[in-house]
Amino acid sequence: MYTRSYAVSMLAAITALAAPLSAQMKNEAKHEAKHEAKHEAKHEAKQDAPVKLKWGPAPAVFRSGAKMAVVSGDPSKPGQYVVQLSMPNGYRIAPHFHPTAENVEVKFGQLKAGMGDIVDAKSMKTLKKGDKDSFPANMHHYVMARGKTVVEVSGAGPFVLTYVNATDDPQNKKKH
Repeated sequence: MYTRSYAVSMLAAITALAAPLSAQMKNEAKHEAKHEAKHEAKHEAKQDAPVKLKWGPAPAVFRSGAKMAVVSGDPSKPGQYVVQLSMPNGYRIAPHFHPTAENVEVKFGQLKAGMGDIVDAKSMKTLKKGDKDSFPANMHHYVMARGKTVVEVSGAGPFVLTYVNATDDPQNKKKH
């Protein structure tokens, strides 16, 4: 049998040996936690980083001055698409409609939007950065940029824009 003093001295020895080991384990845990936090931060930064878009002139159905970038999908083909449209201050899209629903989110600036066949500036509502709106299929509507404005448009392709008044279509003006 062991004496009480022997047990106390063994406990002291074990404690003395365990203290550095415990400190080492704490340091390793801190290092691992730091490494995980860095990895997660990098991963989140990659997810939150804006996608570099390739901007070009908007399709001919828009008057000159607008630029467009495809975010996802192909707006010229069947299937879901997302595009961004950049418009200078005062840029207008005359009353028009689409055969499919259109979802719009203002990314930058302000977009004034109205419904109907004739532009009525007094009845237009203002959408600001972060605001969203939807236009059902075949709903006649019109928009105007207030300041430089970027909107994200999503829907089901192919994207088609038909002007209520054919003389508003820039493609018709180029034919003359």
